[in-house]
Amino acid sequence: MLRRTLKERRRAIEPAVKQAWDDRIGARVRDWVRAHPVASLGVYWPLAGEPDLHPAYAELAEAGVRLALPVVLARDAALGFAEWIPGEPTVADSMGVAVPADLRMVARPDVLLIPCLGFDARGYRLGYGGGFYDRTLAQEPRPTTLGIAYACQQVAFAIGEYDIPLDRIITEL
Repeated sequence: MLRRTLKERRRAIEPAVKQAWDDRIGARVRDWVRAHPVASLGVYWPLAGEPDLHPAYAELAEAGVRLALPVVLARDAALGFAEWIPGEPTVADSMGVAVPADLRMVARPDVLLIPCLGFDARGYRLGYGGGFYDRTLAQEPRPTTLGIAYACQQVAFAIGEYDIPLDRIITEL
């Protein structure tokens, strides 16, 4: 029920407002990377109304940051990552998620941008329920995590035993 409510809340954002918020979130991500230089950054391909940060991805890549998209390796496994350069072709995987057409697998990036369907004040993330990011974050060394969401997605919810809080949530505010 909560996931459905959060999806509806996100879908209700007017396109022009969403674009402005996406631009603001992208600027905050770029500012964070400038303040915390990283060699590689795990990014995501937006699904179901998630913030679209493609312009920020392009700027980061131009600045020399290597980008990697998550790849589902198995149903109950941590995510793998494939190098991706903005503009390179992608294909839909078995779950309908865009992955690079040419899978050049790389080590897990030190910093991950993680889309949030919902989040709470403690930094816990509500996703779609597959557990892929939780399994990825359970592996040591733990990467730095930046949750990406709209401020209207902050809600209270019960956390599960395998839930891991994110280091920071970046919104449009």
